[in-house]
Amino acid sequence: MPERGDPSAAPADQPAHRPTHQRGAHPAATDAPPASGRRLRVIVAAAVAFVLLGSGAVWAGTASAGAGPADSAAPAASTAAEATATPTPTPTLPEARPAPVAATVTSPLRTCSVAGLAEDSRLGDFQAQVVNADTGEVLFDRGGSTASRAASVLKVLTSAAALSVLGADHRATTTVVKGTEPGQVVLVGGGDLTLSSTPTGDESFYDGAAHLDDLAEQARTAMGGTPITSVVLDSSYFGGATWEPSWLRKEQTQGYMPPITALQVDGARADAYASTSPRSDDPVAQAGAAFADELGGDVNVSVGTAPAGAEQLASVQSQPVGVLIKQSLIVSDNALAEMLARLVAVESGTGNTFADIQPAVLAGLADYGIDTTGILIADGSGLSDNNAVPPAYLTKLFRQINAREGSLGEIFDGLPIAGGPSGSLSYSDRFSGANADADGAVFAKTGWIDTGYTLAGVIRAQDGSTLTFAVYALNDVGDNAKQAIDTITTGFFRCGNNLSNN
Repeated sequence: MPERGDPSAAPADQPAHRPTHQRGAHPAATDAPPASGRRLRVIVAAAVAFVLLGSGAVWAGTASAGAGPADSAAPAASTAAEATATPTPTPTLPEARPAPVAATVTSPLRTCSVAGLAEDSRLGDFQAQVVNADTGEVLFDRGGSTASRAASVLKVLTSAAALSVLGADHRATTTVVKGTEPGQVVLVGGGDLTLSSTPTGDESFYDGAAHLDDLAEQARTAMGGTPITSVVLDSSYFGGATWEPSWLRKEQTQGYMPPITALQVDGARADAYASTSPRSDDPVAQAGAAFADELGGDVNVSVGTAPAGAEQLASVQSQPVGVLIKQSLIVSDNALAEMLARLVAVESGTGNTFADIQPAVLAGLADYGIDTTGILIADGSGLSDNNAVPPAYLTKLFRQINAREGSLGEIFDGLPIAGGPSGSLSYSDRFSGANADADGAVFAKTGWIDTGYTLAGVIRAQDGSTLTFAVYALNDVGDNAKQAIDTITTGFFRCGNNLSNN
């Protein structure tokens, strides 16, 4: 379905102490000393020179080695110091040398540029981010941290929250209970928008959906022969408005979105077998009329709520959440996405209205450990212009989806594939011509509303690397934005890990 150290310390290289020799005054230079005196002076001079040379060696050794206290001098210097009975000086330690700075890890020089493709006017206000899925390195970024409307790519967040809050095996249940009067039953909607009016064995658009005729047969049997004369329709499981105020009504009449009620059949379609079909103005009444037909006879139908603690007569269940996610993503089914979002809100305990979706979905997404700052969620399908998600959030989430962390593999398995056999990337206007190079290598959720086109997912690139990406073409854009998105995505595919941010 189309979407919508202290500096005052002495330097370490200065000697800490030079020994002094306290000898008597030398005779005057004009005196002629006796030979024995000359020999004594020679011996003393040699000793002084030896000591000075030794001290110099200590100083030079300290300066060159830059380590060890300055008073750890050669043996000759120590002997001279002992001979003069001079007290051992307090050692002066050298300044601590600064720790080496860790080497900077540089990224490889990447040379494959898509800068020209990013300038395509068909992309309108362009935002994008591409990440190496294995390393987490950002390869390309244009406004990646700015939260903007994501169109139907928002369904990925709805699906991830549903897997976290509900679990892949959760099913929505529709029941029939006894009413307050003889012969009265209450049809209680449990939020299953796929419940079908088609005969069992005759599959509706929603393959594997529960059927009303099965529910009616169970109810008749449980009544033990008492004829069912009236049916009360209880759709109170979902509350508040049935239509999000920011949605355009043409989405209903053109067949893309039903009013959201907890009780309806076939997503309120006029044609139960068609993906795109005009939707009923009153899905609850449509479901009631179909159920009355299955019961047969003259059955009165009204709207109300089930009595507290009423005996259950019949029940049927939807497909598991894991299956519903795949059915929603592959063709971008809005009704299923809204069904999942509302069930997440009810299960989370935030409430059962449109306003309760945001806190419930964000709480569900918290389990994935990715910062959700800036994300705004007005609905579950992405149809509203009031939704906002940064491309950078999607590239991070798709890394986990690609790694099939937790139950997120359910999402990957539901993604349309470029050039695939079915889904919103199998259409003739997607990844065609030269962009067919990326056929079979792009696994991504499409998005389309009047004010933007989007695409986000995983690329198995030409060089063998795996990339996660998100591309937004927003505001003044037309249908040809899809081809521009495909073209730059194919550019990502061709560049792979050599993709340059220039």
